[in-house]
Amino acid sequence: MQDERIERDFNVRSEEEQQAFLQQTWCDHCQEVNLGMINPREYLLKGIVFVEGDCLGCGHAVLTELTEDDF
Repeated sequence: MQDERIERDFNVRSEEEQQAFLQQTWCDHCQEVNLGMINPREYLLKGIVFVEGDCLGCGHAVLTELTEDDF
């Protein structure tokens, strides 16, 4: 059950949190930091919260793992 991806609602986060997660990114394709992301999708997988979206620079998928420090 813990291996199952559980969708979460990114929009219930505060506007400040949303903007931080959308701006503070790393793109493996561009090899650059803080290009930003669009189309965020938040989910829980194996006890870890992720925000996944599309890089504003190249359009490839970017993934942010949220740690306890982020909350």
